[in-house]
Amino acid sequence: MEDVSCFCHASCSEVPERATLRNTDYAFEMAISNIRYGEGVTKEIGMDLQNLGAKRVCLMTDRNLSQLPPVDAVLNSLTKSGINFQMYDNVWVEPTDQSFLDAIEFAKKGEFDAYVAVGGGSVIDTCKAANLYASSPSSDFLDYVNAPIGKGKAVTVPLKPLIAVPTTAGTGSETTGVAIFDFKELKVKTGIASRAIKPTLGIIDPLHTLSMPERIVANSGFDVLCHALESYTALPYKMRSPCPSNPINRPAYQGSNPISDVWALHALRIVAKYLKRAIRNPEDREARANMHLASAFAGIGFGNAGVHLCHGMSYPISGLVKTYKPKDYNVDHSLVPHGLSVVLTSPAVFAFTAQVHPERHLEAAEILGADIRTARIKDAGLILADTLRKFLFDLNVDDGLAAIGYSKADIPALVKGTLPQERVTKLSPRPQTEEDLSALFEASMKLY
Repeated sequence: MEDVSCFCHASCSEVPERATLRNTDYAFEMAISNIRYGEGVTKEIGMDLQNLGAKRVCLMTDRNLSQLPPVDAVLNSLTKSGINFQMYDNVWVEPTDQSFLDAIEFAKKGEFDAYVAVGGGSVIDTCKAANLYASSPSSDFLDYVNAPIGKGKAVTVPLKPLIAVPTTAGTGSETTGVAIFDFKELKVKTGIASRAIKPTLGIIDPLHTLSMPERIVANSGFDVLCHALESYTALPYKMRSPCPSNPINRPAYQGSNPISDVWALHALRIVAKYLKRAIRNPEDREARANMHLASAFAGIGFGNAGVHLCHGMSYPISGLVKTYKPKDYNVDHSLVPHGLSVVLTSPAVFAFTAQVHPERHLEAAEILGADIRTARIKDAGLILADTLRKFLFDLNVDDGLAAIGYSKADIPALVKGTLPQERVTKLSPRPQTEEDLSALFEASMKLY
C-alpha cells in the first residue's frame, strides 16, 4: 500500500505521522451529471420529461434568452410532447441572494416535479437553488450556503430532476453541484456546493452557442481556461484536510486528482486550439461546438477537483463592481462578467503558485503555445504568466483591474472579500497570507 504520509514526488524526509497529524483525506470521488451532446438534441427534452413522468415542469431562463432560439427550441419540444410547464424568465445575470430568493419563491408556489434550465451558469445555478429550497421548504436560506458565510449543511433531502441546457460555453454548470451568487449584504460572492444539486442531465447542443455575441464567447471561454488551469494546479486531494468523518461531508471540491487531471488537460488543449477562432468568427461552427464541449470537460474536472485563487479573488472583483458595463451584455446594472473577473488575476496567480508544482505550470504554458525547450523549471510561473498575458492581449482583454474601475485604494476591500472564500482559496497549492493577496491584486491592476 502506498505510504500516505508522503505527498511529494521528490525524495522526502517527512515524518510518517504527517497524515494522521494533519488528518488529510485519502480518497476522492467523481460525481458528474449525465450528459448528452449533439446538434439539435434540444428537441428531445419533451420526451425526456415524458420518460420522467413529469406533470408540472418549471422552465427557467433570463429575459434576453426568452426571445432567442435556444428557448424557442425548448418550448417547441415541450409543446410537441404535451408537457404542462410554467416559465420563469426573471433570472439575473450574475445572480444575487435576492434573485435566488425570488426564483425559490416561484418554485415553492409552483410545486413542480421537474425543472428545465436554459441559459448560462447564472440560469442553471439559480435553478439548482430553486430546486433545492423548494425540495426543503422549511430550511433557512443560509442553511446550505457555504461556510463561513452560511452553515454549509449537508443536503439530505431528495431533489426533483433538473435538465440543464447550457447556452454559453463557459461555466460547465450543467455538470457540477455548485451554485454561485452575490451576497449583497457582505458584497461578496459565495454559493452552495453539494453533489446533491447537480443536474440530472446536461443537454449540450452546439447550435445554442451560435447566438452568443463576441465578448460573451470570450468571457465564457476565459472561465473554461481558468477552470482547467486551476483544477490542474490545485492542492492534491491527499493533502486536503480534514479527512471527512462521513463520506457525505467530503466536499465537492476535493483537490487535484488523477481523473480530474485528464479532463482539465483535455479542456486546456481545446481552449488553446479553438477559443480565438470561436471569438473571432461567429460562423465557425467547429470552433464554437468544440468550446461547448470544452466547457463540459473542464466542468467535470473542476467540479470534482475544485478551483483556487483566480476564482477566490474573482468573487469580490464581481461583487464590488462600481460602474463597469461590459460590451455585448444587455444589462441595466453594472457588471463584471464572471469569466473576466477570473482571468484578470491569472498571470499574477500562476506566477505565485508555480513554485509548488512548477512542472504542471510549465506543461500548461506549453499547451497554450509557449516554447519550453530551453526553459528552466524555476521560471515556470513567469513563463505561464507571460503566455497568459500574450493570450489576453491578442483577444483585446481590458488591461487589468484598473481598466474595469479599481485602484490601489480598493485593495483592502478586495482582500477582505477574498478571505471568506476558503472553500476555494484553501485549494491553492501555496497557502497565502493577507499580504500575499494584496500583492496579487496589486500585480493584477495592469496586465500589459
